[in-house]
Amino acid sequence: MLCKDNIKLGIAPIGWTNDDMPALGGDNTFEQCISEMALAGFTGCEVGNKYPKDTAVLKEALDLRGMRIASKWFSSFLVTKPYEETEQEFIKELDYLEALGANRINISEQSYSVQGKEELSIFDNKVYFTDAEWNRLCEGLNKLGKVAVNRGFKLCFHHHMGTGVQTIAETERLMENTDKNLVFLCYDTGHFTFSGENPLYILKKYPDRIGHVHLKDVREDVLNKATQGKWSFLKSVREGTFTVPGDGCVDFTSVFAELEKCGYEGWLLIEAEQDPAKANPFQYAKMARNYISKMIEL
Repeated sequence: MLCKDNIKLGIAPIGWTNDDMPALGGDNTFEQCISEMALAGFTGCEVGNKYPKDTAVLKEALDLRGMRIASKWFSSFLVTKPYEETEQEFIKELDYLEALGANRINISEQSYSVQGKEELSIFDNKVYFTDAEWNRLCEGLNKLGKVAVNRGFKLCFHHHMGTGVQTIAETERLMENTDKNLVFLCYDTGHFTFSGENPLYILKKYPDRIGHVHLKDVREDVLNKATQGKWSFLKSVREGTFTVPGDGCVDFTSVFAELEKCGYEGWLLIEAEQDPAKANPFQYAKMARNYISKMIEL
C-alpha cells in the first residue's frame, strides 16, 4: 500500500473551470475552487486560468486554506518554433513555480495539436511526427530538462490525446530518446485508457521515469461513443468521457500497486475534466478523495 509519508494528494482546478473551454465553469470563482478543494480534503493543486498571476497573492490565498501548488501545465512548441523561444517561456514558468514552492512542471508538445480544436476529430486528425520532428522534440526536451534540473525541478512530459505523443508507442519513443535523468513522465491513467492502451504498461516498463501522476477515470460507455463517433477532444470532455477515480473503468487497484512497486514519491493529482454543470466539482472531489482513501494509506 502506498504510504502517506511518500505521497501528497492534490486535485486540478479543471473540474471547476476548464482551460480549453473557459465557458465550462465560467461562473466558478478562483476562491470557490480552492476552498472546495480544501474542504474535500486535498492539500495541493495545479494552476488554472483563473489563478492570480501575482505569486504573492496566490500563495497567500493557498496558505489560508492549507493548500500549495504541485505543478503547472506548460505548452511547448519544440517541433515548430525555434528552441530559444520555448526556453524563454519555460524559464518564466519555472520562475513562477519556484516562487510558489513547486518542483514539478508538466510539459506537453502542442505542435500541430488538435486537442483544442472543436471541429477536428482526435481520431482522424491526430498528428504523427516525422523522424526529423522527433529528433527536434527529444533534443529540445533534453535541453529543457537540463534547465529544469539545474533549478531543482523535474520536467514531466504529459502524453495527451490529440497530440504527437499520445499512444504507448509514441511515449516509448520519447522515453527511449531522452535522458532518463532529465526527462520524466507525467503519467496519466485517463489519456492512456482513452487512447485504447493499457495504462499499466508504462508503469512497468519505466518505473524510474514517473515524475508526476494524474489520476482520472474513464466512463467506458461514453468512450465507446467517442470512438465510434470520432469525436473531438473537447466534445469528448463535454460529454463526460473523463471522471474521477472510482467512477469509471480504470483498474486503480493495479495502478496503485505498480506505483508502490515503483517506489513512487510525489503528488497524486486528480485531474478529471468534466462539465461542472453536469458533474458538481465539489461533490466529485469528495467522491475521489473518499475512493482513494480506501485504496491507499492517507
